[in-house]
Amino acid sequence: MDKIVILTGAGLSAESGLGTFRDAGGLWAQHRIEDVATPEGFARNPGLVHDFYNARRQQAAEAAPNAAHDALARLQRDFAGDVVIVTQNVDGLHERAGAQAIHMHGELARALCAVCDHRWDAPPQMDTHTPCPACQAHAARPDVVWFGEFPYHMEEISDHLANCTLFASIGTSGNVYPAAGFVQEALYAGAETVELNLEPTEISRAFHSRRIGPASRTVPAWVDQLLGGAT
Repeated sequence: MDKIVILTGAGLSAESGLGTFRDAGGLWAQHRIEDVATPEGFARNPGLVHDFYNARRQQAAEAAPNAAHDALARLQRDFAGDVVIVTQNVDGLHERAGAQAIHMHGELARALCAVCDHRWDAPPQMDTHTPCPACQAHAARPDVVWFGEFPYHMEEISDHLANCTLFASIGTSGNVYPAAGFVQEALYAGAETVELNLEPTEISRAFHSRRIGPASRTVPAWVDQLLGGAT
């Protein structure tokens, strides 16, 4: 049975009004990574980190899935084989479009206790006094993977890449590993590979084919071809 593995990044949600990280107007242009997206930054100033993620959580809650999210949900529902979505995004828009995704970088809507590792649904606003429901420690943090931390579900993702027949990368920069290496794992497994992005990336040459343009246009067209039997 055919298996499609799809990696999605911030470019997929850009047209839903959520800022990408690495463009000139992206989130990291407004904040130092070291301050808001590292364990060290959280240790230095947890209040700043909570404020940053509270704003992101509210922004994500107010956003709506776009045509690209809807198309991937349709592909997952209607494709005759398996469709596995692996996302670097933490916004939850895949699920709100009706898809299921493996969240390798965690989720804004979830909280994590830095003391006992308990996870729970995050409230809209968190701060340094937010208690863990399990151990009551005031050590709540966003359940997202920061720079310097290991992504979630890597063994499961590697297993999917090892037996996929088609690998697609959508809206990712190709700058961050291990995700940037997924195309090589898929190629090693003998899969066809395609990149869909607004512009070429540093790893574009690794793909068999490329589709350049806004995700809301390229992804639905690609899904239509797959469901219509085009190659």
